[in-house]
Amino acid sequence: GLHWNIKGKQFFVLHEKFEELYDDLFEKIDDIAERILTIGEAPVHTYSDYIEMADIKEAKNISDAEGSMKVVLDNMKHVLNRQREILAAADEAGDQGTNDLMAGFIAEQEKLVWMFVSMME
Repeated sequence: GLHWNIKGKQFFVLHEKFEELYDDLFEKIDDIAERILTIGEAPVHTYSDYIEMADIKEAKNISDAEGSMKVVLDNMKHVLNRQREILAAADEAGDQGTNDLMAGFIAEQEKLVWMFVSMME
């Protein structure tokens, strides 16, 4: 929704960035689901399960740049914490594949957090 509803002077930059973020997210979801299948488990795959399990709150009716960037930044920080938990669990389990996947995701998101923080200053 942030992608569609953004308004203001930063429209072109944020509209494009938010689309880039959700396209990247869909690829990561696929990578994670395939990793879960690779280790012999079944990934969650229904919206009702996603809603029930989600610990990130929905953001509705936000169209300004500052509010949109704050939502994205807060959620990225939350996801980073979760990814670090998964990284630690994978390390403890000796699961190098999951460890590598999370390490790559973490490095990308840390850079994005830095960029969003810099843009908000």
